[in-house]
Amino acid sequence: MRVRLALATGVLLASAVAPLAHAEGTEDLSVHSYGTIGDDSKVTLSGSYRCLDDTAGPVFVNSTLVQGDHSAGIGGTWAVCDGHLHEWTNTAVVKDPAYRPGTARVQATLVRLAAGKTGLPTPDFLAVEESTVELL
Repeated sequence: MRVRLALATGVLLASAVAPLAHAEGTEDLSVHSYGTIGDDSKVTLSGSYRCLDDTAGPVFVNSTLVQGDHSAGIGGTWAVCDGHLHEWTNTAVVKDPAYRPGTARVQATLVRLAAGKTGLPTPDFLAVEESTVELL
């Protein structure tokens, strides 16, 4: 029974993640397995991304860190969309309440801001990655 449950869980997880998977040469996003917390409460997260075209509007890598019931946006990096793999690093000072070393979750998004029908920028999510990280 446990084997069937584990297999079923794996199949469901794979089918849920499959739509987010990207072929080589298309938009892609990953989060490194660790983040850092400085003595000044500065949080740093990082990973890699790939995007193809930013002619429709600027593209950014945004990240949100969740630990316990605390959630905060951790910076945003302007993406270079040339089809090559690039590293991203986002930082923010988060003091109240401060994050602590240990396990946390990161949601990173690769998002394009393009002019909508009203002329205001609207987000177009190119890739989303959710990962467990170890804060050091």
